[in-house]
Amino acid sequence: MAADYYELLGVSRTASADEIKKAYRRRARDLHPDANPDDPQAAEQFKELSKAYAVLSDDQQRARYDQFGEAGVGGAGGPNMDDLFGGGLGDIFDAFFGGGGGGPFGGGRRGPSGPPRGQDMEVSVAITFEQSVFGDQIPVELKLPQACDDCDGSGAGENTKPVTCSECNGSGQVRRVRQSVLGQMVSSSPCPRCGGLGEVITTPCKTCRGEGRVTTDKTYHVDVPAGVVDGSTLRLTRRGAVGPRGGSPGDLYVHLRVRPHDRYRREDDDLVTDVPISIAQAALGTKIALATLDGDEDLVVPAGTQPGHQFVLRGRGVPRLHGRGRGDLRAVVDVEVPTKLTSDEADLLRTFAEGRGEEVGEAGSSLFSKIKSAFS
Repeated sequence: MAADYYELLGVSRTASADEIKKAYRRRARDLHPDANPDDPQAAEQFKELSKAYAVLSDDQQRARYDQFGEAGVGGAGGPNMDDLFGGGLGDIFDAFFGGGGGGPFGGGRRGPSGPPRGQDMEVSVAITFEQSVFGDQIPVELKLPQACDDCDGSGAGENTKPVTCSECNGSGQVRRVRQSVLGQMVSSSPCPRCGGLGEVITTPCKTCRGEGRVTTDKTYHVDVPAGVVDGSTLRLTRRGAVGPRGGSPGDLYVHLRVRPHDRYRREDDDLVTDVPISIAQAALGTKIALATLDGDEDLVVPAGTQPGHQFVLRGRGVPRLHGRGRGDLRAVVDVEVPTKLTSDEADLLRTFAEGRGEEVGEAGSSLFSKIKSAFS
């Protein structure tokens, strides 16, 4: 069953036109979709409310509705809202509450939009592994639209200046008036002649051709914080392209690419490096000079150290980007097995193995070839 239009507005069937208008304004504020972003039914309820008001605010349509119901005003579907309001439900709300402010409670007329903001720019920069760990100040070079020096960014030629747009009288907006059942309705849009700037260039600057900016080489010195990772992005506010004709600059986004290190790799805030030692050094122990990013460090390897053992140097890793202190440095032992031996070296190892009761390959052959011949 279709809802009663009087009940939708919350008025009696004898309500005056002024009472109907006030009731609609009150209900429209509560039901407007902009005021109910989380309610999917708000748009439909607002549409039904506006349909009811469109009918009851018109004397002829109200009389037909009172006599025949919805059938008297266009059937079950009711009147076409776009036809009634010349552009949709937004206009009817703007007519009551002063649209153009971004929602039912923004209100107010729009002023000149002014010169547009410049574009955001992006650049990718490679840094060393050490720079990513300890931080640094690096030069960033790129081509950027900058304010034209010859016209100071105005876009106007020598000894001239921009003039007020004759179409919008400097407001940057043009108003369009159309008729609806509620009377005259006014909407605003950027002026097509000046693009919303409120001014036009009659004699363009020869250097920038009226745009107020030219593309030039630019170098920024950017602070890279200690502890950044590969793929980090730094945002430099207002360091992007300058907007045309005095528009504010956009932002600059610097994407960092960290070159790999020949000895170290990063795991979170820890630095990891492999420490190659020989079989004899692992078995008997040794002391080696470990080259860290902070300088050489004496590393004592105890006798019997196994492959894969990690020596941890606390606080010698990467500075924590969003905290205090540093990670650790982990030196992982890599026992290297010689691939070629002299006869004397082989004899020494064979004597060592025999003393431990270990079976090894005979002189001039290998254990693998001995096993292979057993299956041939």
